[in-house]
Amino acid sequence: MSAVAETVFDQPQLWEAQAEFKEYMSAVNPAMPKIDVVAFPNTMHADGATRLMPFDLSESLQTGYAATTPNLYAGYLRISAQEQLQTDFVAASQMFFVISGSGSTTMDSGIIAWNTGDLFTLPAIKSALHEATTDSVLFWVNDAPLLRYLGVTPSEQRFQPVLYTQQRITEELNKVRAMGENRNRVGVLLSNPHFPTTMTLTHTLWSLYNILPKGVMQKPHRHNSIAIDHCVSAGPDTYTLIGKDIDADGNIIDPIKAMWTPGSTFITPPGWWHSHHNHSEQDAIVLPIQDAGLVMNMQLLDFQLVK
Repeated sequence: MSAVAETVFDQPQLWEAQAEFKEYMSAVNPAMPKIDVVAFPNTMHADGATRLMPFDLSESLQTGYAATTPNLYAGYLRISAQEQLQTDFVAASQMFFVISGSGSTTMDSGIIAWNTGDLFTLPAIKSALHEATTDSVLFWVNDAPLLRYLGVTPSEQRFQPVLYTQQRITEELNKVRAMGENRNRVGVLLSNPHFPTTMTLTHTLWSLYNILPKGVMQKPHRHNSIAIDHCVSAGPDTYTLIGKDIDADGNIIDPIKAMWTPGSTFITPPGWWHSHHNHSEQDAIVLPIQDAGLVMNMQLLDFQLVK
């Protein structure tokens, strides 16, 4: 028999050797990697040279690639004045929030000028060149891990770059506040006209610019999307309580306390109850970025609020 014939003959045996079988009841709820409450303090970007500071939790997530959550990759960018930093994430959606500073981001489709408090999104692009006019720090999130998990690269841009200026965000937030303070949530969803069904930041990312007024406690709630929560501003003794269960009175059982420190970030696991507390005399703002664009499209978000 020829070598070619032997190779063809061996292929079915090779394919069948990869077939595995699992008993249903023992495999229906597999033990997945644990997603914990993890904090990324502002000291990470307080000073130093121009650099990228990723929140890489790939070891605990058991991925073979950098990831902060199964679907998202996040971190900080620090860019010294008059210096540049290029990012080349293979992602379908990217979000950048300007913690401090000013500068611009250049890509094939044009240039976005940004200042403190601005947020902008980028679609699937080859690379972006970020240049600071003053010392700058940016918080970024993208869906690169989702693409790595699927083993794909983007074949099209699902939306155009979008800039949400601090001025516009504040104007919209003030409109919500004018509706009355007797609301459990005082915030604005940042949405994109390309995704009218999910009303999300991009087709994978979701974001809420949420104000927590002084002296207010927002009741516990939960959802099936993982949140990467960035604290924009806060006074002392402002925090989130996070736990897996609530008692009969709606209180979180054995909660983990995640402090709100301006310029810091923490992860809220999917399905965990969490409540926000502001015991200071200063209004606080948190910016959660979630994979809820993806989860919402699958109609699995399951947002629940303690009444």
